[in-house]
Amino acid sequence: MADQAQTLQEYTPVQLQQRLETGEPLQLIDVRETFEWDIVNLGTHGAKLIPLGDLPTRVEEIDPDTDLVLYCRSGARSAGAARHLMARGFTRVWNLKGGIHAWAEQIDPSMPTY
Repeated sequence: MADQAQTLQEYTPVQLQQRLETGEPLQLIDVRETFEWDIVNLGTHGAKLIPLGDLPTRVEEIDPDTDLVLYCRSGARSAGAARHLMARGFTRVWNLKGGIHAWAEQIDPSMPTY
């Protein structure tokens, strides 16, 4: 599969906010656990929770033909999830650099951090 290796694409929180403001179709997937989603999430921006451990069995819920941005708390788990999806043939995948923590710092300081 080395010939299919791709560089992980990332959005900064500012870039993601700009992308969301365009209104173009975008899938936003939170790969954290349910208890983390309950603390803070981007559901108001259309995010969907698919915990990392569930991703392999729920991959059919993700449209490979629509841009996809994955996020977690700090960006590490979502980067792994993005690489997993890329290995499965997804090409329109981005990771949110710094995760929801960076989003809270840069875009919405009223959001709780943990």
